Amino acid sequence: MVAPTTYAPGRVAPATTRALRRFMLVVALTLTTAVATAPQASAYPLPGRVTGDISVHDPSAVRRADGSYLVAHTGTNIALKTSADRIAFRDAGSAFPGGTPWATSYTNGGNNLWAPDLSYRDGRYWLYYSASTFGSNRSAIFLATSTTGNAGTWTHRGLVVESRTSDDFNAIDPDLVVDDQGRWWLSFGSFWSGIKMIALDPSTGLRSGTSLRSLAGRGGGPIEAPTIVKRGAFYYLFVSFDHCCRGAASTYRVVVGRSSSVTGPYVARDGTALTSGGGTEVLAGQGSVHGTGHQDVLADVDGDVLLYHYYTDSGASRLGINLLAYDSAGWPFLR
Repeated sequence: MVAPTTYAPGRVAPATTRALRRFMLVVALTLTTAVATAPQASAYPLPGRVTGDISVHDPSAVRRADGSYLVAHTGTNIALKTSADRIAFRDAGSAFPGGTPWATSYTNGGNNLWAPDLSYRDGRYWLYYSASTFGSNRSAIFLATSTTGNAGTWTHRGLVVESRTSDDFNAIDPDLVVDDQGRWWLSFGSFWSGIKMIALDPSTGLRSGTSLRSLAGRGGGPIEAPTIVKRGAFYYLFVSFDHCCRGAASTYRVVVGRSSSVTGPYVARDGTALTSGGGTEVLAGQGSVHGTGHQDVLADVDGDVLLYHYYTDSGASRLGINLLAYDSAGWPFLR
C-alpha cells in the first residue's frame, strides 16, 4: 500500500498542474479565436435597406404629394430615380434628355452634370445643378424648374453663379435653403476657400446682389457638398470632409455645425468654427461601406432622413439612407 502524498497548503499535485495548464491553454486559444473572428462593432448604423436601381452618386430627394419619392443625382444630363416606398428604386430617365448646350463650355463638351439639389416649392420642382470638370474651378451652377419633376419636363431658367480659374472658390454642389423670414439662399463650394453662400431672388430662383459669404473652410483642404436645414432654434450645416470619387479608397465623411442664423457663424459641438476647419462627425465609412458623403436631408413622415452615397468594396457607388435624430443637446446622429 502506497502512503498518500502530502502537499503544502496552496500547492497543486504535479499531475493536476499539467492538466490545469492544458485546460488553460485550450481556453486561451478559444478566446483568441473568438476575438479574432467576432464581428467588430459598427461606429454608425449601416445603410438601411434599399433595392432596385441604387447606383447613385450625389443624391438629392423630395417626397411627392402622392407619397412617392423622386431622386436626382449626378449623371448624364442629371439622372433621375423614383420610389414608391423609399426602399425599391427604379430608373426614371434624365432631366434633360435633349442635352444642356448652355453647360458644355464648363464641361469640355461633356454631358455629365453633377451634384443636383432638388426641392419642391410654390407648386414647382426646383433643380440646381453643377457643370464643371474634375479638379477645375471653372464651374457653374444652373437652375431648372418643372411642374411634374419627370424626365424631359424641365425648363432651363439660367445661370445662377459661376467661378473662374482666377477665383478662390468653386461653384459646384449647390443647396437651396429658405430661412424663417422667407429669404432664399444658395450654399455651394468645393475645396479652394470652402463653402460659400449667396442670396437668391425668390421670384426667379436666380442670384440677388453680389455678396458672397463664407460659411466653412479647411484652408484649401477637402470640404464640399453643403446641406442646410432648420430644426428647432438652429440652422444645421452638413458638409462632406475628405476625398470622394476614389472608389473603395474614398475617405468621404459627413460632419455638421450649427448656427442661430442661416448665414452663420456655424460651429461644431466643441465650439470650433467651421470657417476654421471645425465639424462634428455624423457619419464615416466602416467595413465594406466606404466614402460616405454628399448628403441630403429629407423631412419625411417618419422624421428626418439622411441620404448619401457610398462605395462598395468593388468601387461601385450606392445609395445610402438612414434616419436622423437629435440628442438632448440638439446635435444630430444616425439611428
